[in-house]
This record gives sequence, C-alpha cells and structure tokens, in this order.
Amino acid sequence: MTTRPSLFAALLLLFALALTAPALSAQAPAANPDSAATAEARAIRAILDAQVAAWNRADIPAFMQGYDDSPETAFVSPHGVERGFQPILDRYRKAYATQEQMGKLTFSDLNIRLLPSSTGTVEYAIVTGRFHLDRSAYGTARQDDGVYSLLFHKTPTGWKIILDHTA
Repeated sequence: MTTRPSLFAALLLLFALALTAPALSAQAPAANPDSAATAEARAIRAILDAQVAAWNRADIPAFMQGYDDSPETAFVSPHGVERGFQPILDRYRKAYATQEQMGKLTFSDLNIRLLPSSTGTVEYAIVTGRFHLDRSAYGTARQDDGVYSLLFHKTPTGWKIILDHTA
C-alpha cells in the first residue's frame, strides 16, 4: 500500500529526473507528426482543452474528470495542500460557487514535457503554463492570474492529473 510520504517522495524524484534527464518535449517539432510522443502530447492537450471548456460552462465535475479519482491526488496552492479527489472537488465547489465566480478560464504558455522511463515508455508528463480568469464576481478564491505545474500519470483509462501545483 502506497503511503502519502512515499507518493510525495516519488513525485519529488520525478521532478528531479525531469530536470536532469533527457525528455521528449511536446513543443519541439516531431520528425514524424504521427509519432507516439506527439500523440501523447495531443492527448494531454485534449484533456486541458476539455477542462477549459468545462470550466467556462461552469461544470466543475466535468472539469475534475482530468484528475485521477484517488485519495493520493494532490492540489498544492499558496493556501496549503489538499489531498484526495473528493476534497479537491469540494474545494473547487466552495471557492467557485457561481458561474460569475468561475468566469472565463484561459490557459497560455503551455509546455508539455513527456518523461520516458529507462525503457523509453512514457508514463508521466509534466505540464506547465499560465492561467487567467476573466470574471465579474469573487467567492473565496481571489486570484485571477497565475502559473501552474501539473504531474500527469498515464493510467489504464488515459492521462490523469495526480499533482496540481497552482500559484
């Protein structure tokens, strides 16, 4: 059974490897546009696009479909660490209680970095970018602009966010 400390140790190791190991960058043009790396990056981008669309129609449960439904999924913000899919969902519902509080979400400066294992299989990816909310009302969440880093894991059901660090 995986414990939270060992999960976070593994995540720290992945981030360290991402900084030192060669990786497949989704922003670099691929020699073969149908390559596996390009397909993986497109799949991750599709999840992010679906999240933006869900947010902009004020559908938080659909937005959360990009996250792994696990008690180990983590959301890190300047306010602390929230662990577990359901607590993260509850946090979003409380912080953005109305469509006016949610506003319109946009992502920019997106970078998808696929992390191949020693066998070349890609099971993890780090995504960084910026977010902006254009909205007319505020709930408990006051931040309209910021940066984020996401750790995606390729699961049997597709790519899922297992760690979201938003600041």
